[in-house]
Amino acid sequence: MNKFRYYFILLITTVSLFSCSKSDTPEITPPREYSVQYATDLADIEEYLNNYYITVTNNPGAPDDQDVVFTKIPAGGTQDPIMSYKDKTTFPKLLSREVKLHDITYKLYYLVLREGVGESPSNVDEVYTTYRGEYLENKAVDGISTLTTTKFEEWKFEPQRANLIGYIRGWKEIFPQFKTGTYTSNSDGSISYSNFGAGVMFIPSGLAYYAAGNSSIPAYAPLIFTFKLYEIQRLDHEFNISNNTPTPDGILSYQEDLDGDGYMWTKGELPTGAVNPDDTDGDGIPNFLDVDDDADGIGTRKEISAADGTIIPFAIIPDCSGNTTNPARIKRHLVKCN
Repeated sequence: MNKFRYYFILLITTVSLFSCSKSDTPEITPPREYSVQYATDLADIEEYLNNYYITVTNNPGAPDDQDVVFTKIPAGGTQDPIMSYKDKTTFPKLLSREVKLHDITYKLYYLVLREGVGESPSNVDEVYTTYRGEYLENKAVDGISTLTTTKFEEWKFEPQRANLIGYIRGWKEIFPQFKTGTYTSNSDGSISYSNFGAGVMFIPSGLAYYAAGNSSIPAYAPLIFTFKLYEIQRLDHEFNISNNTPTPDGILSYQEDLDGDGYMWTKGELPTGAVNPDDTDGDGIPNFLDVDDDADGIGTRKEISAADGTIIPFAIIPDCSGNTTNPARIKRHLVKCN
């Protein structure tokens, strides 16, 4: 009797534990389909572009130069919507880029307030920028769904250094479309910037944080960034994965953009099945991250070094024959010489 009672209690306990385990396990919601979410994001972004207008401050040399304010067009209003600047030849002008990712083609709108007069960064350079970030969201107001924006971050007075390689895809796509400006040092130690690139990017969630929402940004939120591009810093990105340390090869990353389009991508950032034009040896590691670009067993840094160990300037890296002047030559770190 005692034995039966023991097994009965054990059975009930096991069933109870199993039931609790099932009911206490949080249900994991799978991510939304990229194509479905993108259609929603694009509709919201285009609704915003068609129903808001901009006011831009032109105040050269002052901190508020190229500040922009967005205002909803009132009923019966005659203000020009942002969409009216589409493909204009003068500034402001609204342009877009096609981004192939997640087996769909994104349309990434960006508004050029001013292009800038200096150099453009590549998508793996460091930019010196101020910006304001907002997210788009449909909210119920008096029972009516209304598209609103909420500011989640602003870096306004002191420019921030941002290494684009670690930022969202939208930033990597848009910053290379702008240029830096000029600056002067003032007697009080401050710096005045002029003629810098300034704009706005309207980013679908698939090119931002997508399902990875946080306390500041909801999941699946399209983002709007206003920004100013003051300066850039060229970087050399190679990294030794065996000992987890930076191992620059002596060639700045932007110089390893083989097709010269201003963009270099890792395998995971390319469309499915795409061939990477910036990966010489086809090993899946783009040249700007590869310590041996041609896979000949001799590190790139060694191949571009002189006999005394100094790095040869990029413009005169020789080919396998030693030629340094033929513009059509293939530099020796990009081809197996033996």
